[in-house]
Amino acid sequence: MENLDAELATYSFTFEIIGLLGLAFLLALVSETVWDVVKQKRTSVGETFVNGFIGISSALLERTIYGVVFVVGLWLATPFALWAIPNSWWTLPLVILIADFTYYWMHRIEHEVRLLWANHSVHHSSPEFNFTTALRISWVDALIEWIFFLPMVLIGFSLAQVIVGLSVVLAYQSWIHSEKLGKLGWLDRVFNTPSTHRVHHGSNPQYIDKNYGGILIVWDRLFGTYEPEGEAVVYGITDPVNSINPLKVVFIEYKNIWRDVRQAKGMKEALGYLFRGPGWRP
Repeated sequence: MENLDAELATYSFTFEIIGLLGLAFLLALVSETVWDVVKQKRTSVGETFVNGFIGISSALLERTIYGVVFVVGLWLATPFALWAIPNSWWTLPLVILIADFTYYWMHRIEHEVRLLWANHSVHHSSPEFNFTTALRISWVDALIEWIFFLPMVLIGFSLAQVIVGLSVVLAYQSWIHSEKLGKLGWLDRVFNTPSTHRVHHGSNPQYIDKNYGGILIVWDRLFGTYEPEGEAVVYGITDPVNSINPLKVVFIEYKNIWRDVRQAKGMKEALGYLFRGPGWRP
């Protein structure tokens, strides 16, 4: 890992751009929040508070212990890489593309496996949709999600390249949590936009488990999970949390899973509650 800092330095311009975009997003978030509060467009200031609290807590975890887990976990896989992809002019777009493809499948699996949905549902459980929703990330997500990026290391991307690719994919998604921008024409059929992401956060029957893409929505169109925005989106999950207690918001689905597992009639049924889709019943 002694070469990690040196290799990351070769992508310093990328992180500088991400940093500037992060600052712009923060200013937009504050401006949007003040505007919505003044105009009484938020049903509850409490939702904004819990989003911010969960987001700040997640960021601290990701920059400390979870960051160590991510780096060490992927680093341990590097000796098993089949190839070594060099740093060239084409490396950055390629690693972003592959990271985005990997993100699509990780995101989709998080919706289809209940134990993983317990983490990801935190991001979906708010009945509101604004920039603060982008901050509403489970405290457990980053402890697990690195596993999905092991294949990138195994096919030859370096640890630094994976970090850069994933950072770009995640940074892109901040601005799409907005109702302020309407449909964007052909862009909605190629990229993940506010319109396509509003659909993803919808609990309307036709919107559930749609539009998983990170940057590109093309993956959804290829794999049959694309849905354009039609009727007004009803945000949140089908079994609302109805709480602004951060602990309840983050851990309630684990509690629900434990309840179901305890009542299971046998190991097969218990495993179904853990690994089948949310809402599964024998």
